[in-house]
Amino acid sequence: GPSPPPDATVSYGDHPDQCADLRLPAGDGPPRPLVVVVHGGFWRAEYDRAHTGPMAAALAALGHPVAQIEYRRTGRPDGGWPHTLTDVRAGIAALPELAAAALPGRVAPVPPILVGHSAGGHLALYVAAHAPDTVGGVLALAPVADLAQAYRLDLDEGAVAALLGGGPDDVPDRYAAADPSALVPIRTRTVVIHGDQDVQVPIAISRSWVAADRAAGGSATLVELPECEHFGLIAPGSTAWPQVVAALRSLHDDLPGIDAASSTR
Repeated sequence: GPSPPPDATVSYGDHPDQCADLRLPAGDGPPRPLVVVVHGGFWRAEYDRAHTGPMAAALAALGHPVAQIEYRRTGRPDGGWPHTLTDVRAGIAALPELAAAALPGRVAPVPPILVGHSAGGHLALYVAAHAPDTVGGVLALAPVADLAQAYRLDLDEGAVAALLGGGPDDVPDRYAAADPSALVPIRTRTVVIHGDQDVQVPIAISRSWVAADRAAGGSATLVELPECEHFGLIAPGSTAWPQVVAALRSLHDDLPGIDAASSTR
């Protein structure tokens, strides 16, 4: 069913899609790093942040301040290259301060942890590659981590071409700037989780991307979940959900200045 409404909505720009829904963490613990949920939907306007509401509410119930970022998407005149990418980059840079003002005393003044699903996993990796100082960690759930491969596989019937305006031979500079497979190693601590039954984004994409990151000197890790499909990763109560929570906790507790003992009440 639908999730509870957010506690606040903030804007990081003038366009109506340049906004984020905030959720107050449960309990009265110390300030914690903001968790930014970056939704998927193959960058298309039909999919918005609402479908990650249950996940965001569940993370807030665990004690995390949460922001569900929205961004301009393809299928509308101002979506796609470059705005989809620059919106998420600008929003992630601005959100910790905006959230701290809206949720007083609950947001630690450190870079946020990004939890990106599917196309949102691509966007999280893109931001971490280009603006690592604004990202404390990345949890990429079934990410579209290789845009050139996703284009060749024609994932979601032309989704990558709609985002970037063509294929790798048409707009090579855009792929060089936007494709995480061209941006390894990612300097931000990164955990990738992917189900082996995923038909929307094949697990082979995560396997090859994590291998490429590590070959380039990165430290990304891959958690493969058997019998798990694409949407179980964002569904509280799924068999995959405890793995998602455990990975988020590991990223949180590895942040500088975070006292792990106080965060695992």
